[in-house]
Amino acid sequence: MKSKLIWSIFWALVGVFIVIVSVLFIPVFRDLLRGSPLFLSPFVAFFLLGAALIFLTIKEKVGGVPKKFLLLTGASAAGIFVSVFLHNAIYGLFIYWFGADFWKGGDEPFFFIMATIICPLGFLVGAIGSIVLGIKKFRVAKRLSGKG
Repeated sequence: MKSKLIWSIFWALVGVFIVIVSVLFIPVFRDLLRGSPLFLSPFVAFFLLGAALIFLTIKEKVGGVPKKFLLLTGASAAGIFVSVFLHNAIYGLFIYWFGADFWKGGDEPFFFIMATIICPLGFLVGAIGSIVLGIKKFRVAKRLSGKG
């Protein structure tokens, strides 16, 4: 039962990721939510599901390689929100402290790259690894039960 909850949250996280990618890259979906407060709801859900996946993976004492992939998936999902927040906070604080021309037309790069490249890639690696290990575990269980 405990494992089912982890997998339910995992698949919800994958589904929300697909929604976010659709909203960001497919104009029809982007226009559907443009200017609406609902625009942020998939991002909030993504963060909360990522945090829940981390919590349950640790609490349920998942072990071995599946634990690493599940933690990578959850941490990357939560990390996107944290990186976006830190990017904007640092950018705003530096402008406040050092003036608007401090960045010379640039932007705070570290957390921007974390939020837009590193965390999504980490999420994809964690999700694909978890799916592959889940399929492998399912096949082994099916073979041992005599149904396959």
